[in-house]
Amino acid sequence: MSRGTMPQPGARPGASCAEKPAWEAGAAAPEGGKSAAGGPPRVAVRCPSQHEEDMYRAADEIEKEKELLIHERGSSEPRLSIAPEMDIMDYCKKEWRGNTQKATCMKKGYEKVSQKFTSIRRVRGDNYCALRATLFQAMSQPAALPSWLQDPELTLLPEKLISKYSWIKQWKLGLKFEGKSQDLVDKIKESLALLRKKWASLAELRTAEARQMACDELFTNEEEEYSLYEAVKFLMLNRAIELYDDKEKGEEVPFFSVLLFARDTSSDPGQLLRNHLNQVGHTGGLEQVEMFLLAYAVRHTIQVYRLSKYGTEEFVTVYPTDPPRDWPVVTLIAEDDRHYNIPVRVCEETSL
Repeated sequence: MSRGTMPQPGARPGASCAEKPAWEAGAAAPEGGKSAAGGPPRVAVRCPSQHEEDMYRAADEIEKEKELLIHERGSSEPRLSIAPEMDIMDYCKKEWRGNTQKATCMKKGYEKVSQKFTSIRRVRGDNYCALRATLFQAMSQPAALPSWLQDPELTLLPEKLISKYSWIKQWKLGLKFEGKSQDLVDKIKESLALLRKKWASLAELRTAEARQMACDELFTNEEEEYSLYEAVKFLMLNRAIELYDDKEKGEEVPFFSVLLFARDTSSDPGQLLRNHLNQVGHTGGLEQVEMFLLAYAVRHTIQVYRLSKYGTEEFVTVYPTDPPRDWPVVTLIAEDDRHYNIPVRVCEETSL
């Protein structure tokens, strides 16, 4: 398990996850084709380089996705963000049919993950997938409302920060909110209040089944779902500002934050907003170093089975490196550090 491997400061290891999932498009995987999951290796089989099988979407495809989201605003039919669960090995067989090195690697990863989890839920890929998968897992867990969400100062953050840092007014709302005239402070406050309200209502449910059903319903309400992502992105920016200020004061900070601000494109929180956070949901998702920031924002440990790293110490990566003991854990599956899916139903004999 990798708890400390960091991406290089200048690297952008595939931030985009805007790919149309097979369950959404109704398409079958190509021979030797693609999809998701992982688990600790026994055999030293290593996935081929991403350069050997480039899975990035073209710019025109991203534009089509953006247009699709705009057209969907007027649709009354619920959009499925988290697919129903299916047997994880059945999913593997469906998505990875060939005998290429890449397919073999993925199959072995699935086999290992299946020793921990019996099922998988595919996450809609629209450049929000890291936020979507993490938030869905966190909110569906049977736990009390996190203490940080109970802070009465939470909804005062937007006004407080924007009055201090005028550059935050460059915030770019998600595609769902483009063309809607609403004050930025009010929108972010509304999003934070919604995050607290929905999380609190889920925490009050007594059974895991009831909570899961309510969470499923929440993630089919696009207006509310995408508002939650605005809230989480703002919490990420708030944590970035805190870490940057601490670093500038010479205080000790987590190592990932040093790398976060060592990039040419995010030397300070303002650049981080303009060049990275503003792109989330539009033309790109989260980079690896930003997964650490997401973990700090929602105060959850994020454990990821990274299939492209099968056969290496990074196959199971934990964000952050040394999480506080009281942070809950969410587990995700990633093929290529761009798209994240959700493993579910822990095997009883191997429960974590």
